[in-house]
Amino acid sequence: MKAILCTHFGTPAELELAEVPPPVPPPGEAVVSVKAAGLNFFDVLIVAGKYQRKPPFPFSPAAEFAGIVERVSPGMESVAPGDRVMGWLGHGAAREQVVAPASALTKIPDALDFPRAAALGVTYGTSYYALKQRARLKAGETVAVLGASGGVGLAAVELAKLMGARVIACASSAEKLAFARAHGADETVNYAEENLRDALRERTGGRGVDVVYDPVGSAYTEAAVRALDWEGRLLVVGFAAGEIPKLPLNLTLLKNCDIRGVFWGAWARRDPAAHRANMAQLVDWAAAGKLSVHVQASYPLARTAEALEALAERKVMGKLVVVP
Repeated sequence: MKAILCTHFGTPAELELAEVPPPVPPPGEAVVSVKAAGLNFFDVLIVAGKYQRKPPFPFSPAAEFAGIVERVSPGMESVAPGDRVMGWLGHGAAREQVVAPASALTKIPDALDFPRAAALGVTYGTSYYALKQRARLKAGETVAVLGASGGVGLAAVELAKLMGARVIACASSAEKLAFARAHGADETVNYAEENLRDALRERTGGRGVDVVYDPVGSAYTEAAVRALDWEGRLLVVGFAAGEIPKLPLNLTLLKNCDIRGVFWGAWARRDPAAHRANMAQLVDWAAAGKLSVHVQASYPLARTAEALEALAERKVMGKLVVVP
């Protein structure tokens, strides 16, 4: 079978399309024929060796996938051949078949197509966990979403709105902000042109926001913390801007606010029951059309490097998938 392989750390252009042996499922696992694999910004970092997780070589990028169960190991009862499923592995899905444990698979209905299912797990899983379990978001609160047109940002915009929040989308261009508004944002801030702190306070009548969802990092993080209301919460999701910020901790004292890390993957492994409940809810919402799970483009497997380069260049609104 065909697979995209990373044989050494480098750029997406250095990835290889190769023939590899078909997988054999160990006990408790299933072989899934991949119909679509979702890509995320962290795939660029994994390929470059700049992510916190460094898989052994050779490995395939793409953390999430959707497809059809081909075969299962003896005694496995949670899924069966022919089942439509989505799953999350951390890496390894940019290939024609994957092996996955039962705990990593979620059945999907016919109403949810494979590209959208492959784009759902990481971005919406991260954002739902962030807003539900970490922020404990309440209806009527105000959420500022940085990087609002990207994969996790768009998911946060849609989910916060679905959960009853007022959403302020923050991004670096008018096009990206129009896209976020079309997906439910109530207000927008162009932080390439406006002072983020001042703009957020102005949009809240001087009060400040209750929650900041931050997958961007850099100088925007401190500006967003300064825009928090009393007992506000900063959700640390990632550092797409490339710089890990250092915050003056007196801000947490003055605002009585919280800085809360969001490590969805580790939480999913530590609390699988809660993770399954979250994923079941997301699948129901997506199948019912309550979440767009917007896929900007689908690429054939051989063009995985091109898709990753688009992510690295911040050209993507929503998600990209590769289709073996």
